[in-house]
Amino acid sequence: MPPHRQLYLRLRSILSSTITLRVAPACIALALTGCAATNSGNDYAALDDLFSDLNDNYSYRTQADPLGNYLANRAQSDIRISYGSNQHNTNHAGQEIASTALDFLGINYRYGGENPNTGFDCSGLVSYVAEKSLGLKLPRQSAQMASFGESVKRSQLEEGDLVFFNTRGARFSHVGIYLGDNKFVHAPRTGAVVRVEDMTVSYWKKRYNGARRIIAAK
Repeated sequence: MPPHRQLYLRLRSILSSTITLRVAPACIALALTGCAATNSGNDYAALDDLFSDLNDNYSYRTQADPLGNYLANRAQSDIRISYGSNQHNTNHAGQEIASTALDFLGINYRYGGENPNTGFDCSGLVSYVAEKSLGLKLPRQSAQMASFGESVKRSQLEEGDLVFFNTRGARFSHVGIYLGDNKFVHAPRTGAVVRVEDMTVSYWKKRYNGARRIIAAK
């Protein structure tokens, strides 16, 4: 049984007493108040919410897309795209950004990092890639990047678009580079490396809050 499921079952068994729960690694802080005589439905609803957050966090930390599978699938996608009817609409600037970002897979995450020698944080990776691929200087912070370029609907995402997520309780607190097929590349967190992930994983799906398209200067 997965550890997050075991934790959930244990918590349900002790709702008959007053407890205060702190789950720091998952950035969750939740106070639950129970009664020795009765347990309210709100207690169980709150616990269900906690379990959902734990499950999302577990998915985030364990379901990063394996690089080998991604590259294999991407090769097939490139073949399909090359014969697609919308080839003339290809965003070449976006292709440059996405292709360059993949050169840094495996680079360690480092808070405040902005080059491959010392590591990247999320916005450091994006700003470095934009300058290296297009000679374009982006704002350094992800929240500032969210006002750069053109807004893009989720259904109209293209390769190289910047995708933003609320991972710290604030809009646009995390940024990555869209690769197509619901995949994006980013520098995730301390202890991890630059990697490809799937936006349909519940953690990212719930936290997605917009995208921007970089328009290269002509």
